[in-house]
Amino acid sequence: MAERFRRDLVQWFLRDGRDLPWRRTTDPYAILVSEFMLQQTQVTTVIGYYERWMAQFPTVAALAAASEQDVLSLWQGLGYYSRARNLHRAAQAIMTEHDGQIPQSMQMLRTLPGIGDYTAAAVAAFAWDETAPVVDANIARVLARLTDWRDRIDTAEGRSHICETAIAIQQGCSGGRLFNSAVMELGALICRAGQPDCSACPVKSYCTTTVPAALPVKAPRAATEFRVERVAFIYNDGKLFLTQAAGPKWRGLWHMPDATNLRKRPAHTLEYPITRYRVRLDVISAPRQPDDSLRAFDVAVLDSVPMPAPHRRAVVAMLKVLS
Repeated sequence: MAERFRRDLVQWFLRDGRDLPWRRTTDPYAILVSEFMLQQTQVTTVIGYYERWMAQFPTVAALAAASEQDVLSLWQGLGYYSRARNLHRAAQAIMTEHDGQIPQSMQMLRTLPGIGDYTAAAVAAFAWDETAPVVDANIARVLARLTDWRDRIDTAEGRSHICETAIAIQQGCSGGRLFNSAVMELGALICRAGQPDCSACPVKSYCTTTVPAALPVKAPRAATEFRVERVAFIYNDGKLFLTQAAGPKWRGLWHMPDATNLRKRPAHTLEYPITRYRVRLDVISAPRQPDDSLRAFDVAVLDSVPMPAPHRRAVVAMLKVLS
């Protein structure tokens, strides 16, 4: 059954799968970049970032030699900036500890910053064609439905079942690149979250569930919490005064300073989501302050300054009002 399932799925993928830039290469560095970018981010969003990244940092050596500010600047807008910092650190570790060569061992890959079981397996499968158990959200959903797994998949037992199924279904497979790409694509295009398009599924005859829309089962998501952030828009003589984040949220990025203690009415307001929060960003016009933590940036060069996307949108709106 597994062999026929793989054959039918791969035939569909070769006919209907999307032409994505990271699928045109077996370069482990390019694949590593794509996997970092694709974490919690949609494919359509990643494509442009990936192409710009590979143009500016085409090799591990180029990325390792770059400054963190250049790395964050090119990443801005993708969010979850710890991914960029970990990718940068991983490149530096590859240069200093592995003679510039991405280690082919999954065990060694997992020792690099930001690389866990999934990313190590993905690089092994897509770069070196190993039959590694690559399990992302799309593949987990497909396998849960295929096997009619009605318990949670985010428990130790559930994760074990999905991983064992992924391994079993590749038994006898000559390589993992094409098959894992096909399962991912099935989950992205056909076996989607919520109501899948079962009528278009190329492997529906192998699926054992009668309740596909109810699977996979996961723990309930935490309720969204609402927060308010007040920041100061300090603009003087063509320069904008920003501070550099030191905490985990936007570490290394430049943003408008805190204005919690300013009681003025906001000049601009916007909302944005981050993890499980919905944040209202209140922007307060404020005079220039004697503060050593602030740095003046000429507004003409702000495009090259790494900033959190919500702050950049607010700055653009405020500057438009002033122009």
